[in-house]
Amino acid sequence: MSSSTVATPVSDLTVRSKIQDYVVRFRDDFAAELRAELRPTDVVIIDAAVRKAFAAEFAPILAAQPHIEITATEPQKSYQGAERIIADLIARGFRKDHRLVAIGGGITQDVTAFIASILYRGVDWLFFPTTLLAQGDSCIGSKTSINFGDAKNQVGGFYPPRLIVIDPRFLETLPALEIRSGLGEMAHYFLIGGEQDFVRFAEDAPRAAGDRAILRGLISRSLEIKRAMVERDEYDQGPRQIFNYGHTFGHALESITGYRVPHGVAVSYGMDLANFVSVQLGLLDPATRLRARAVLAPIWDGVPLGTVDLAAYERALLKDKKNAQGQLGLILTRGFGDMFKQLVPLDATFSGWLRTWFAEVS
Repeated sequence: MSSSTVATPVSDLTVRSKIQDYVVRFRDDFAAELRAELRPTDVVIIDAAVRKAFAAEFAPILAAQPHIEITATEPQKSYQGAERIIADLIARGFRKDHRLVAIGGGITQDVTAFIASILYRGVDWLFFPTTLLAQGDSCIGSKTSINFGDAKNQVGGFYPPRLIVIDPRFLETLPALEIRSGLGEMAHYFLIGGEQDFVRFAEDAPRAAGDRAILRGLISRSLEIKRAMVERDEYDQGPRQIFNYGHTFGHALESITGYRVPHGVAVSYGMDLANFVSVQLGLLDPATRLRARAVLAPIWDGVPLGTVDLAAYERALLKDKKNAQGQLGLILTRGFGDMFKQLVPLDATFSGWLRTWFAEVS
C-alpha cells in the first residue's frame, strides 16, 4: 500500500463562509442521511438517472416527499430550465421557510443553487452530490452558475448550501469515463497544492476507481485544498482565481466540441496546454511539464479532440470572464504549487503555440 493512501475514515469538514458556514459530511448510507434530514415541506430536486440507478433506496423516500425530477443536461442549466422549476415550486406552494434538496451532479447543483439564491431572495438548500466532479470539487465554494446561450457559466452568484453529504457509493454506478473526468477536475487542486500533493495524486489516482478508501481520501484532500482558498477569497476576487488553472482552455474545448469532451477531461487537456504556454513563456521547466503530462494523459486517453477549428477555439477563449484589457487572463505556472494569473495577448505568436499544441495532442 502506498504511504500516501488514506485507509482510515476521513473527518467531516466545516467550511467558513461570509454567507453561512456549512458542513461536509462523509457517510456510507445516503438514504439514512436523507431520511434523517428531510422535512415534510422540503422539495427534492433529483437527477432522473440517479433516481433510476438507486431506485430501491429512493422509491420509499420520494413516495412521500415532494420532488422534481430533472434531466441533467446543459440545456437544463439555463434561464429557461430554471424558469420551469421555479414555476413548479410556486405552483406547489413552496415558501420562504421551505428548503430545496439537490441530489445529483454539478448540473443539478448549479440549477438548485441558482434557484435557491434568487427565489424569495434566498431559501435554504442541501446537497447530496452523486458524481466525482461534484464530490471532489464543486460541492464547496458557494458558486452558482447557469449558462447563457452557448457560453458556459456566465450568470450566477455565491450561495452555499446548509449541508453537503458525500457518499462514495454513488460513484460505483458511474461509467469509467466519468470517474476519469472527476479525477481530471480534482487533479488541478493537487497540482496547485504543491509537490507533495502532486506525488500523492500521481500514486493514488490510477488505483482510485477500484479502492473506495483511496478515492475517499483523494476527495477529502481535494476539498481541503479548495477550502483553504475559498475561506480566504470566497467571492473569487483575487487569489482564488488560480483555481481556474486548466479551465480557461478547458471550457473553450468543451464549447467547440459541443460538450462531447467531458468537463474534467477538458480540464486535464487545459492544464497541459497551460503548462505548454508556461514553457513557451520561459516560466516553466519543460521537464516539470512532462512530469505533469504523464499524470494527465491517462485521463484524456481515448477522448481525442479531433480536428479543431483554431479560429473557433480562439473566439471561445475570448469569452472567458478573466480576460481584461483586450488580453487573455490565463492561469499559468512556474511549477507545482506556484500558479498565478497573467494577461497574455492573443496574437500571431500565441496562435502559433495553439497550433503546435493541437498538433501534438491530436
